[in-house]
Amino acid sequence: MQIDPNVLEHILPTVQKPGRYVGGEYNSIVKDWEATPTRVCLAFPDIYDLGMSNLGLAILYDVINGLPDVLAERTYAPWVDMIAALREARIPLYSLESKRPLADFDIVGFSLAYEQLFTNVLEMLDLAGLPLRASERDERHPLIIAGGHATFNPEPVADFIDGFVIGDGEEAIVEVMRAYQATRDEPREAQLRALAQVPGVYVPRFYDVQYCTPSTSSGHNGTVAAIEPNVPEAQLPVLKRVVSPLPPPPTRLIVPAVDVSHNRATIEIQRGCTRGCRFCQAGMVLRPVRERPVEEVLEAIEAILRQTGFDEMGLLSLSSSDYSDIGRLVAAIDERFGDAHLSISLPALRADSFSVGLAEAIARGRHTGFTFAPEAATERMRGVINKPISTEQMIDVAREVFERGWRTIKLYFMIGLPGEQIEDVRAIADLARAVREVGRKVHGRKAQVNVSVNTFVPKPHTPLQWAKLEPEESIREKQALLGRELRRQGLKLSTSDPAESMLEAALARGDRRLGAVVQRAWELGARFDAWGEQRNLSAWWQAFAEIGLDPSFYAQRERPPDEILPWEVVSAGVRKRFLRQETERSQRGETLADCRERCHGCGILTTCGDSWTEDWCCPEPTEHATRST
Repeated sequence: MQIDPNVLEHILPTVQKPGRYVGGEYNSIVKDWEATPTRVCLAFPDIYDLGMSNLGLAILYDVINGLPDVLAERTYAPWVDMIAALREARIPLYSLESKRPLADFDIVGFSLAYEQLFTNVLEMLDLAGLPLRASERDERHPLIIAGGHATFNPEPVADFIDGFVIGDGEEAIVEVMRAYQATRDEPREAQLRALAQVPGVYVPRFYDVQYCTPSTSSGHNGTVAAIEPNVPEAQLPVLKRVVSPLPPPPTRLIVPAVDVSHNRATIEIQRGCTRGCRFCQAGMVLRPVRERPVEEVLEAIEAILRQTGFDEMGLLSLSSSDYSDIGRLVAAIDERFGDAHLSISLPALRADSFSVGLAEAIARGRHTGFTFAPEAATERMRGVINKPISTEQMIDVAREVFERGWRTIKLYFMIGLPGEQIEDVRAIADLARAVREVGRKVHGRKAQVNVSVNTFVPKPHTPLQWAKLEPEESIREKQALLGRELRRQGLKLSTSDPAESMLEAALARGDRRLGAVVQRAWELGARFDAWGEQRNLSAWWQAFAEIGLDPSFYAQRERPPDEILPWEVVSAGVRKRFLRQETERSQRGETLADCRERCHGCGILTTCGDSWTEDWCCPEPTEHATRST
């Protein structure tokens, strides 16, 4: 059943940016609904302006629509004005391509990039008229699938999702659809059993979680006591999916109907990172590194320009300057597309002279600003997080940046890291002032240094996953110190809200019991938790209190090495023993070299030619999350 266009025409003029909700964008794909037996709706749980810049959704849209018997359409979280308009008009959430309700689809796939999207998932399910909990849905309802970085701890939203795709989705999503097609006329239980047999898919219903109580012998009251499969099809742990080599990138990208956050074309030149920053979840869960050949990137850029008309291209990677042929790639782009006045952006550059030269090569005279992320301001703390770059090198690179024409440098730091002292915090201000003085010698008072300081949040599958979130009072004291030290001309400080970090940490490190908190917070009005003007932390704290759980238990508790962690039900392929060794090295301030220089035996799968082996690079007995107390 399609949504009545007359009704939409009535409500769209009453909301901001109605172009978010009309579809019909250039390169969007509208297949014959009746002639296509399997229908998938890709759902991004944030607004169109952000979702249209999400490369993961674009990749899946391209992969699924490349299949003759499957169609993929899109939906995004409506902004609050459109939510109210839909509810008042009793219009269910619909797809942009065919304007059909989400309930009409066979599969709805959510992309969960970060934890603050959890309540938006519930909002979208409710707008679609679908039961929130997986236990309340059956074969009459679409399968609800989720993937993305936040699903490397799927437990806080396990109550609401039928199946999680862990890791790379290009091949797994096709296998998910084939499993559904083989069982579409069977009961939901059979569908989920078929889903559980797809490698890399976690079906929460088929795992029982037990918790420690005062009567158990572990001494870990309230922690996970055991995770056990309850059907033969369920694997433990569920090992993430890895595609290698990277499949061809999408080139017929959808051109947005309204201005979006990153209004440019993007191509992923590399997936994964070898730097081993101990706080970085993406660097751990996206291992190993896979690069696209230069010629493939060039051909993709040519196709994208021809098929979209974009004049800016983002070359995406966790660390763009680590792409082995980045110099040759940038030179080749300039040679081939120089006459087209193509703008290139290279996010995530390292703080070294090579990166500055790359930035200069693509700047084309536009020196708007240069960004570095030293994360810590003392060499001791850089040893803790395994980001070994000296202060002297930072100053030298800043000088080179200013001398090449940039007037603004942005510096990213974290506070609240394990072992941090007040001297380490004060050093942030010292480094920022030193960089400003370097700039003033070149540009005078026009030199500007913007300092962004975020609170460290320990994330699953990293060497610092056992650490605790620093208490809010301590973080606010450190922020106040920086505010006093950086209250000078040419310096600008921005900080994150410690209360927001508390929520993020609790959700990132939570167990399955948090499902009740997520649902209650949503019922109390929590949604768009990543948006400052919409964030409703009081709803969250009330929800925790009503459910009887303490957010500090999840966020501000250092976890012992023998504790079973909720996210051990899935595996990122990096061994727990390696992560513990890295934790111990962190405590000693020892660094590890780049993985390309030396293999450190993390346990990630290794590539042999063009195919993946099933062996660990450093074999050892398989580690399981199942344990009794």
